[in-house]
Amino acid sequence: MTRWLLLAGTIVCEVAGSLSLEGAIDHPWLYAAVIVGYLLSFWLFGRVLRAGMPVGTAYAIWGAVGVALTAALADVLFDEQLTTMTVIGMVVVIGGVVLINLGGGHGGHDERDDRRTAEAGDTSARES
Repeated sequence: MTRWLLLAGTIVCEVAGSLSLEGAIDHPWLYAAVIVGYLLSFWLFGRVLRAGMPVGTAYAIWGAVGVALTAALADVLFDEQLTTMTVIGMVVVIGGVVLINLGGGHGGHDERDDRRTAEAGDTSARES
């Protein structure tokens, strides 16, 4: 569950950074939000991987959800129209991610998950 929450945070930070980049064109102070959003997204992505999610799965989900969410919010915030072709493209990208996850052979138990979880626990114990 933790890795999914971390991945959601990764996506939210990256989308916020990307949308801030569009806003920074007219409001230069938003470049600070761009930097913070991108830095946090990469830091959180590292935590996702450390929590045991395979990089291919995590990156595919991050990319697909990030693209769809950025396009949808850009439509609302910046009046960038979602065309039929854009929506079809997003559906294809998300469908591709579903296929990657179904056919990737990582749906079951992975020994790397145990190792990464143990390593993350060891790190937490040392930090306490």
